[in-house]
Amino acid sequence: MRSVQVNRTTNETDISISLTIDGSGKADINTGVGFLDHMLTLWAVHGLFDLKIDAKGDLHVDYHHTVEDVGIGLGMAIARTMKDLTGINRYGLQIIPMEEALCEVAIDFCNRPFFVFNCTFPTEKIGAFDTELVEEFLRAVVVNSGITLHVNVRYGKNSHHIAEAIFKALGRAMDQATMVNKNVNRVPSSKGVL
Repeated sequence: MRSVQVNRTTNETDISISLTIDGSGKADINTGVGFLDHMLTLWAVHGLFDLKIDAKGDLHVDYHHTVEDVGIGLGMAIARTMKDLTGINRYGLQIIPMEEALCEVAIDFCNRPFFVFNCTFPTEKIGAFDTELVEEFLRAVVVNSGITLHVNVRYGKNSHHIAEAIFKALGRAMDQATMVNKNVNRVPSSKGVL
């Protein structure tokens, strides 16, 4: 079972993450940032990952440090659970609608972090959450997990719907990429190594 526990403490945040890749979509997320909790629950449920996060951060400053550091911790957890890439599909691609919004997410588990984010939110905030933090969170995940991630929001008018489409597509694409393929008994690369 691909499962890991990550703890990360800084002067700004104290974060504990438990991640099981081969899960059933159980989520218990407590970051102090309600919208982030909602998005990570969507990611876990739609990716069929078991995810538990407890985070305490300097929310009196703003949400930035907590959101980014949870992304760093989640990226570290993904990297550790996926240390052995033998037999996985490697790639994942999902296009997900959320009412009027449509988002495409493509993932490559390649140990070469690269991030493309084509998205314009129509509002600066979703409730108290700064929409620019979606990109910051995803960049932190990418850099610390070693994946290549392309997020292309094709269209959408509602910022909440756009963010939901991104996280649902991310969960499903990651589930597809991390799935073990019984026909592959090697690292999925012509180089023989990732």
